[in-house]
Amino acid sequence: MNYEERDTYGMYKATAGLTPGPATERGPGPHLMGADTLIGNDVYNRQEDDLGEIKEIMLDVHSGRVAYAVLSFGGFLGMGKKLFAVPWSALTLDTEHKRFVLDIDKERLASAPGFDKDHWPDMADPAWTQSIHSYYRTKPYPDDPRH
Repeated sequence: MNYEERDTYGMYKATAGLTPGPATERGPGPHLMGADTLIGNDVYNRQEDDLGEIKEIMLDVHSGRVAYAVLSFGGFLGMGKKLFAVPWSALTLDTEHKRFVLDIDKERLASAPGFDKDHWPDMADPAWTQSIHSYYRTKPYPDDPRH
C-alpha cells in the first residue's frame, strides 16, 4: 500500500487546477508527509528488486528528526522476516512509483545488521548508530553531539 492509499486526511490529493484557490491547497506532500502514511510503503532498489516494506518510522525525539525507517525484508509467507533499521538519509522517495528507493543490492541488505520483532537494538546507543551508518554509507547528523 502506498502513501496516497493511506491518506485518511486527504493531504496528498492534488486539487490545484481542479478547484478555485491557490496552489497551496494541494497539501504538504511530497515535501512534508505524515509518518503514518509512510508505514507500509514498499521499498525497492535501483535494480527494481523488491526489498520489503516500511514497518515503522523512528523519530529522534532529542533532535526532532526522522532517524530510521524500520524495513521488513525476507522470510516466507510472512514467517522469519528480518527487520532492519535503515538510516532515513539512505532512502529516496520515488513519487512516480509511490515507493521508496534504497540504493543497496538485495544480497547486501540480507547481510545487513538486523533484528527480529522481539529483540530490538538500543537505537540510541552511539556505537550501534555508528555501525548502522557505516554499513549504509551514510552519516549521522553532524550537529548532534551524541554521535
